[in-house]
Amino acid sequence: MGKFAMLDDEFRPFLTNHASARMGSRHISPAEVAFVMNNGRGYHVRGAVIYVMGRRDLKLFRNNKTITESIKGLQVVCAPDDDVVITVYRNTDFRHLRRKYRKISH
Repeated sequence: MGKFAMLDDEFRPFLTNHASARMGSRHISPAEVAFVMNNGRGYHVRGAVIYVMGRRDLKLFRNNKTITESIKGLQVVCAPDDDVVITVYRNTDFRHLRRKYRKISH
């Protein structure tokens, strides 16, 4: 992982002003973002790293009482070199994260 700050004995990611504003408007906590970055799947898409927490990933943590269903579909967009959080949003459709292949015409 990249840059993290130490707050309250927990690691929290560094956030841009935009990410901080979006988290506030979307009611997403820094702890949820850190959890997705540490435990979710990561994709390299369009020059960024996107960490996601889908329903299959969430099943692995069903015994953890501190994890709620609100974390399902959380996507964290980070800078590729240092994992600074650019923006955060919820979206359960992961199709835009798949690799797209071009057909080669002969």
